[in-house]
Amino acid sequence: MTTQQVADRLVELCRKGQIPQAGQELYAEEIISIEPVHSPSKTAKGKAAVREKGAQFAAMIQERHGGSFSDPIVGGRFFSTVMTLDATFKGQGRRTLEEVCVYEVSEGKITSEQFFF
Repeated sequence: MTTQQVADRLVELCRKGQIPQAGQELYAEEIISIEPVHSPSKTAKGKAAVREKGAQFAAMIQERHGGSFSDPIVGGRFFSTVMTLDATFKGQGRRTLEEVCVYEVSEGKITSEQFFF
């Protein structure tokens, strides 16, 4: 798959709420997921660790009220999308998160993801 095809597929699955499936299908085995220093989540390496990080984030959500993923912008082997999430977090109340998600693709798989918020 080209970078554009990977980007389009990721956004398609995420818009359907199929984020775990997106990771299983599109992530390379040795993916690295990089969070900002101020994030409660930490950087994870490897498909299993990234899947666990996602599960831990999902467990923090008490109720999801809405969200969106922008169309991807592709440049070479990189693409980005803007993700928003309106949710009530356990013990933290309702918040809207907005972040820029940047991905790198190699040989048809996502090899890195980095989040900015």
